[in-house]
Amino acid sequence: METRGPRVLLVDDEQSIQQTLSVVLPPAGYTVYPVRNGKEALWKVQLVRPDLILLDLGLPDMDGKEVIRHLREEWTIAPIIVISVRHEESEKVGSLDTGAHDYLTKPFTVPELLARMHAALRSVSATQDDVLTVGDLRVDLGRREVFVGETPVKLTATEYDLLKILIHHAGKVRTHHQLIHELWGGTQYEDMVHLLRVTLSHLRRKLRPDPTKPRYIVTEPGVGYRLRTESMGYPGQARQH
Repeated sequence: METRGPRVLLVDDEQSIQQTLSVVLPPAGYTVYPVRNGKEALWKVQLVRPDLILLDLGLPDMDGKEVIRHLREEWTIAPIIVISVRHEESEKVGSLDTGAHDYLTKPFTVPELLARMHAALRSVSATQDDVLTVGDLRVDLGRREVFVGETPVKLTATEYDLLKILIHHAGKVRTHHQLIHELWGGTQYEDMVHLLRVTLSHLRRKLRPDPTKPRYIVTEPGVGYRLRTESMGYPGQARQH
């Protein structure tokens, strides 16, 4: 196999998925390495050193979340996008908290998958540059300034910290648990969910002075929140200056 573009380890025992993605991903610039079970994935990741992993949860030999745990503890920090028929919120939250980068429910469209993959690769390559931009939203980390277009936005310290977390992970879902831990440390989770929702609501209103404009922050019901990167002028990516 000729190696070109980002290396993608595809872990799925569904033949139709293997065939489809092995056909559509190479023209998009990806090199695909398909495997059909968890043990093969843990072996292959050492040889391929993938830039990104697409992982089904329902593998024949082990649960996908167990594979994620092994990958994170022993082998790789490459982003993992779960692709699964499991749509339960507990599965999404469990996968993301275990170390997955994103969660995409089957069936999905190829453009949606490509957008998620691009966003995942961009987020890992993002550096601590002074200014991060997503669409019309611009965050100057050095000066702690936020702009929507040319309009400055005044945020509280907590609102700013929440936005900084989301923009550093643009396109990636952050679970309630992850956000609470990153904002308030070891505080009791159940006690802080309401505070997180209130803070997020205030942040949304400040980032959307024009109600006709699309929202920057998307709710993943029962899971968490994601800073949208699609249809904002710079699909699937956050820009660094």
